[in-house]
Amino acid sequence: MQEKDYIKGRGAQYNPQNIYKKDKYTVDYIEAIDDWEVENNKTIFIPSDAKSLVHKVDSPDVSMMYSANPYQGCEHGCIYCYARNSHQYWDLSSGLDFERKIIVKENAPQLFENFICRKGWHVTPIHLSGNTDCYQPAERKFRLTRRILEVALRYKQPISVITKNSLILRDADILEEMAKHNLIKVFVSINSLTEETRLRLEPRTATASQRFRVVEELSKRGVPMGVNVAPIIPGLTDHEIPAVLKETAARGAKWASYIIVRLNGQIGEVFKDWLTHAYPHRADKIWHSIESCHDGKVNNSNFGLRMKGSGKIAEIIRDNFRLHCAKNGLNKEIFEYNCAGLPKAVSTQLTLF
Repeated sequence: MQEKDYIKGRGAQYNPQNIYKKDKYTVDYIEAIDDWEVENNKTIFIPSDAKSLVHKVDSPDVSMMYSANPYQGCEHGCIYCYARNSHQYWDLSSGLDFERKIIVKENAPQLFENFICRKGWHVTPIHLSGNTDCYQPAERKFRLTRRILEVALRYKQPISVITKNSLILRDADILEEMAKHNLIKVFVSINSLTEETRLRLEPRTATASQRFRVVEELSKRGVPMGVNVAPIIPGLTDHEIPAVLKETAARGAKWASYIIVRLNGQIGEVFKDWLTHAYPHRADKIWHSIESCHDGKVNNSNFGLRMKGSGKIAEIIRDNFRLHCAKNGLNKEIFEYNCAGLPKAVSTQLTLF
């Protein structure tokens, strides 16, 4: 890929073929096509009247039990994002389409309220951003996440959030109020302090300094905060673990977790194409380091291994992470959500308005 062909501000550099589509088209002789137009690089928002929002997560190595995602696709453009594969269910591509064609579930707040007001609902934490970031740039305009949090506070529904966007500070007033009732825990993903690395890996996310500002400001307001050092990419970001964890504790976070990158489904293809352009002289070393953490592949789907990996490099990462968590006093407290909810009579009254 030539420098002039590189699409700045995007992670993926092309659209791989959707695996669920049999037909495809290519440009072989562009001069022979009279009405050919190069696809616009601007983001397109696609409104959706969704049928459901909250889904049960059946995975033994993921702490969330229920997940809700008001947006499908994510303009952040993180090249490694596992959610890219899911864009193919919408008849789109896991590459550029995932970053440029964002599906907006306009009825998400109402679907959320309908779900937690069900007669048989036993109050359980619901995770926002289980698939795509609920505070991605689209949220500034559509405000679906804020409206969901307003519903959660009203019904005393516990929520967990993970994000890479400082836009979450807009909702500090709601988060602070939820924290008073033990209804919220927030994690911020930070895998590198190097701005050049972030711009390549996660082109439209907040800077590391902005994310740490989120940790610090929300911590001061009493919101339980953690940092997810994820994904750790061996050969590229693993050396930054000590510095990230030191800053995590300094900014007031109480917990830290990590995930080793895994390139499941079509993501391996998209990632490798990006890697050869972003780090041409280190591409092979980084690729083989990832393989060494997944038994010679770039993904291991087995529960218990897919997130943390296996082998020598994965063990070094694990031990280094644990050591620096201990040195910085992280993961010493246990957080318990308030799952009492509202009294049924009050909850029923609220649904009438």
